[in-house]
Formats: sequence, C-alpha cells, structure tokens
Amino acid sequence: MAALLVLTAGWALTLGQADIGVSDVWASGWHHVCSTVSGGCSANPLGRIDDAIIWSGRAPRVLAAAAVGAGLALCGAVMQALTRNPLADPYLLGVSSGASVGAVAVLVLGLGTALPVAAFLGGLGALVLTLALATGRSGSLSPVRTVLAGVAVAQGASAVVSFVLFWSSTGDNYREILTWLMGSFGGSTWTEAFVALGASAVVGAGLLASARTLDAFTFGDVSAASLGVSVTRARWLLLAAAALLTGLLVSVSGAIGFVGLVIPHAVRLVVGERHFRLLPVAALAGATFMLLADTGARSLFEPRELPVGIVTAAVGAPVFAVLLRRRASA
Repeated sequence: MAALLVLTAGWALTLGQADIGVSDVWASGWHHVCSTVSGGCSANPLGRIDDAIIWSGRAPRVLAAAAVGAGLALCGAVMQALTRNPLADPYLLGVSSGASVGAVAVLVLGLGTALPVAAFLGGLGALVLTLALATGRSGSLSPVRTVLAGVAVAQGASAVVSFVLFWSSTGDNYREILTWLMGSFGGSTWTEAFVALGASAVVGAGLLASARTLDAFTFGDVSAASLGVSVTRARWLLLAAAALLTGLLVSVSGAIGFVGLVIPHAVRLVVGERHFRLLPVAALAGATFMLLADTGARSLFEPRELPVGIVTAAVGAPVFAVLLRRRASA
C-alpha cells in the first residue's frame, strides 16, 4: 500500500494540461532537495513555468489530498470501534457541520482568508456541544448517547448553513460556498498541506498507538473494563482526538464524505478486525483513494473541475452497497 501510494502520487503530479513526465518530476524533486541540503546539485530538468506548475500548484494539492484521506480513514475506523456502529464516520460528532457553519459565515462576510480558522473553530464548537449533550451525570459517554447527540448537533448546524445560504449568498459567493461544502483541494497551499500532514501524523500516531484499546472496545464496555481499560477515560480521549483531527482536516479540504465510512470496511475484508493491522492499512488506503478521487475530479472534465466530494460519493456509494451485499451473504 505504501508503494502504491508513492506511485499514485508520482502519477498525479504528471497529470494535467502541462505535459510533464514522471522522470522529470522525480529529477526536479531531487534537484530541490539536493539544493536545499547542500546548496549545489544537478540542473533542474524543468523550466521555470513547469517547475512552478509542479511545486507550487500540484505538489501541495497532492500532499494535502493524501494527508486528508489518511486522516479521515483513520478517524472512521476509530469512530466505528468506539461506538460499535458500522455506519459511524469521522463526521459522527457533528464536526463537519459545525465547520461548515464557520466556513459559510466567513465566506458570506467576504473574509475568505480566515476560512480555515473559522472552519476549525466551528468544528471545535460542534464537538464541545456534542460531548456536553452526550455526557451522562456520572461523566460517562455511552455509544448511543454519543451518536444521538452528534446527529442532533449536525442537523442543527445544517439548518443554520441552509438558512445562511438561502438568505445571504448570491452569484460567485454561492458557488464558492457550494464548492467548499462538497470538498475541494483546488486552492491548497503548502501551509494547508503541512497542516493536514502534521495533524494526521501527530494525532494519527496516538490513534495508531491505541490499537489494543480499540480491540477491547469491540466486545463492549463491560468486556473492555474487564480487560483493564478505563472505559470512560479512553472513550473521551479517543473521541476528542478523532474529532480534533477531523476538524483540522475539514478546515483544509471541506467536508468530503464516504472516505471515513467505506475505507475501513473495505480494509477489514482484507486484513481482519485487529486494529494494529487495520489502522495503518486504512490510512494508506484512504490516502491513495483520496489521491485518485482528487485526480479524477480535476481531470475527468478538464478544464472544468468537480468538487472531490462528488467523486468520493459516486465511487463510495456503490462500493459500500457491494460491501453490504458481501457481508449479508457471508
């Protein structure tokens, strides 16, 4: 999966109106690395314009797509384990809907430069509200209450977004909002790409380290407690970590569906239920799938570009249906 991800990234860098070969891309990348480290290296095989197309346009987009795909797949697998709900995804706690409220607010006000910050704060606010609603008097978080609280917050935030769209958005403003709501990497910068990569690496490392705890949750809270897991504390920490990572990723890419729902289920058919195998493979598969989806979104109808969420839904929905049929016949 790691080799496939590297090959997919290299291929995605070459695809576009500018005809640039894979060998030239890798040679140019080596030139930049060598020049940064030692100050002297072989000549750049790409001209100034082609170099800018690759390293200022396509490369941050490819990195952002891979990082977001990996993070969403990880969060989906964690959410499904914690809630014991096969329909759980990274947006279960209303994070994406809260982020949409923040993003739509700044876009309507004409403050597009503040969009990532506003989206993250909106997602964080939705997370706090969901956890407050889901927490029982003893401080416990039951899976059922968590799901119901997430649905309530998501629906409320969606109503706010719909009202703002109906009341305030017009023309290009409406198109910009709609594109963000469906997810896009079109304007990704190196800063946004490194935010997504850093968040997926740091928070993802913590989630990967929790594989044995997630295995214990598979059998229910009572079984997890009998295996020495502090159920309430572990669920709080893991839900907060997954939701925090989701909020950071959504602030970069917008709300992209189906990746965190479908990828964990598909990977389980190959590697089984044990999370020490499931989580890393799901992350690599999610990164590769998102790269392929984004490449299709920008190239299938060139020069027009689709929001990547349309592609992930168009592929994810039938794949999920096939997975359901396979489980039903097993």
